[in-house]
Amino acid sequence: MAQVEFALEKELNHEKKERRLEALSVFFELVRQGKIALPPKSSVINNHIHTFYSFSPYSPSKAIYMAAKSGLPTAGIMDHDTIAGAQEFIVAGKLAGIATTIGVECRADFSKTLLSGKKINNPDQHSIAYVAIHGIPHNQIETVMNFFKRYVERRMRRNRLMVENINSLLSKYEIALDFEKDVVSISKYSEGGTVTERHILFALAKKLVEILGKGEKLIRFLKNELEIDINPKVESFLNDEQNPFYEYDLLGALKSDFTPKFYINATDECPDIKEVVEFSHKIGAIIAYAYLGDVVDSVTGDKRREKFEDDYLELLFEVLNELGIKAVTYMPSRNTLSQLKRVKNLCEKYDFLQISGEDINSPRQRFICEALKQDEFKHLIDTTWALIGHEIMATEDKELGFFSEKMQEKFPNLGKRIEYFKNIGIKICSQSN
Repeated sequence: MAQVEFALEKELNHEKKERRLEALSVFFELVRQGKIALPPKSSVINNHIHTFYSFSPYSPSKAIYMAAKSGLPTAGIMDHDTIAGAQEFIVAGKLAGIATTIGVECRADFSKTLLSGKKINNPDQHSIAYVAIHGIPHNQIETVMNFFKRYVERRMRRNRLMVENINSLLSKYEIALDFEKDVVSISKYSEGGTVTERHILFALAKKLVEILGKGEKLIRFLKNELEIDINPKVESFLNDEQNPFYEYDLLGALKSDFTPKFYINATDECPDIKEVVEFSHKIGAIIAYAYLGDVVDSVTGDKRREKFEDDYLELLFEVLNELGIKAVTYMPSRNTLSQLKRVKNLCEKYDFLQISGEDINSPRQRFICEALKQDEFKHLIDTTWALIGHEIMATEDKELGFFSEKMQEKFPNLGKRIEYFKNIGIKICSQSN
């Protein structure tokens, strides 16, 4: 049976969506027959899983499979500038008996706010911040795709220029990337996906391994020629030539120190934050600011020690509140307890919905966040079920969504509104399983 599961797992990243869903269906039929065992479902959740429609080793079907193998009762898709994987993710969740939420992450321009000129939550650029549009009604998927289409095209122009920068930097080593063959080919751009800096770096990682091999020679090149300061943990991964995640670990090393050398500032591909807020409200979704916090020790090895929002956190919340952003998403495994207590306190002060999601885009990352088992963060499980309840109701009628005027008037108390939508999410999902 192990060989059968292995064959099915390979099919879960097949080029054709139909083949992926068919393999997933067969897998869960074997689970129902008792031929394959899954761990019992825990209470832990994850609302921020990237798929290969932006950058990830997982198709939407494979992401749901991984969620099931991790014992997750819920899972949320969150790709950059695209929601092309959402329909597959929803269907896959139903096959697995996993409650799903759908969303999209984008970079927005805060330069017309009091945060102008500040490093917010984007390591590469000032005045630009990541926001997450959660709980998108299912009848708005096409609307979301159309909204981001022009920004994806603008991003592609900058991607080409950044590849040219890399080729210029590495020309003396006779190392060059072909944008179409090396970068676009490893994306889902032709199916509505996006091409990100991670695609470029992954393509470069593959090229470096092809030319230099794995191990000591490559590490010397990174340190001496590219002047990259490699995290000791990452260096141990790169020393292991049998490492199954080698290119992903190399990507992490490159992202941390090499990106600034070729990066070009994003301009017209980042919509103004007011436009994003207005769009989110219009479609009945929940827009959330993605808290990063000052980085001391990067969990994924792809971020330098760096300061972000913590020195001006109160101002940040004032700006978010003024913009009409009433939710914050954060990752308990990425920050210290003192950082997250500050965020929680400010969320409570401004009556912001708190959402959790562990940013999954590498095979080394776990789908389970152990921190969510702590009493300090158990409220994030309730808000996830409330998010699911919102998505169900907003799909029926956006005026029934979590932040609609009607529901805010009916439940002015945030805690009672969370409880109401949580119960809807749990009840409807239990009936459909």
